[in-house]
Amino acid sequence: MNANENSELLLKAEVYQIVGAAIEVLNTLGHGFHEKPYENALIVEFGLRSIAFHQQPNFDVLYKGHKVGLFVPDLITHDAVVVDVKVIDRITDIERGQLVNYLKITKLRVGVILNFRNPKLEWERLIL
Repeated sequence: MNANENSELLLKAEVYQIVGAAIEVLNTLGHGFHEKPYENALIVEFGLRSIAFHQQPNFDVLYKGHKVGLFVPDLITHDAVVVDVKVIDRITDIERGQLVNYLKITKLRVGVILNFRNPKLEWERLIL
């Protein structure tokens, strides 16, 4: 499920822009905040870098054609990449599994988990 072979190139430039913005946010704010300040700082940085985004758009969760819930991702950039902002010890299979579900719900193929917990940004890119 992680990037490999041909999928490695899918939205490569866009993911590079997202990660670059996230590094700038972490370097400027520092680590130690909850998720929301990082998400909001990313919005500012995306604006400064002219990166198109949607903050917390709504998606219906469907089960056999019936709405059973609502999914609200942190950010979607470039109308193509789900961005999941985290402040956790480390990215695990739990976060990867969540992101796969987010990609299925949004019908997008690329997702990025950004973890702002430590002084150095931890991030992963997943392809559906």
